[in-house]
Amino acid sequence: MEVQRKERILVVDDEASIRRILETRLSMIGYDVVTASDGEEALDAFHKQDPDLVVLDVMMPKLDGYGVCQELRKESDIPIIMLTALGDVADRITGLELGADDYVVKPFSPKELEARIRSVLRRVARAAHEGIPSSGVIQVGDIRIDTNKRQVYKRDDRIRLTGMEFSLLELLVSRSGEAFSRSEILQEVWGYTPERHVDTRVVDVHISRLRAKLEDDPSNPELILTARGTGYLFQRIIQGDE
Repeated sequence: MEVQRKERILVVDDEASIRRILETRLSMIGYDVVTASDGEEALDAFHKQDPDLVVLDVMMPKLDGYGVCQELRKESDIPIIMLTALGDVADRITGLELGADDYVVKPFSPKELEARIRSVLRRVARAAHEGIPSSGVIQVGDIRIDTNKRQVYKRDDRIRLTGMEFSLLELLVSRSGEAFSRSEILQEVWGYTPERHVDTRVVDVHISRLRAKLEDDPSNPELILTARGTGYLFQRIIQGDE
């Protein structure tokens, strides 16, 4: 009988105590854990170990977390959760703008990080689709969304989305024309309830990234619309003879 491969987590942090704690705790709940102590080691481990998710500290020697995130996004859609001790909200948002899927602020509860990891991996791997045509393909103008292959094309060019970006797009498309609040999106896609107002900025940055990739004019979006006073919605999709 084939043994199912454990999901592999790459933990990148220059603090040995944090690496040890996370390696122990994540191993105890069933993950295969590999670690790196700086950005260069992280990229080397990524190529050698083929992880399923990266937990990435921002402040590191040789190459910081932002640089690692940029390099990973050039070649991979792997989920990335940033660890940041920075107090400035703008610094946290920078990681999201570079392609991270979520962030956790130091000092953090290991249980909180574990929950974020489970949520991101579950969402990225989810195969069930609600409100999607049986073919799994939706065409909206020049945009073609294949929910079975989790791929998006603009005209004939494939648009690279991260797993969380696709999950966000999938949620909005599956209930097109329906407005979602930022808190609802955070619960549906990221799997947790915002404890602070700033948590919802994760949603805003991902919406901005999606618009930049899909819209002809991101400053005047026609697909992903802002519901004033509420949140966001995808333009209503007319199916068949509606």
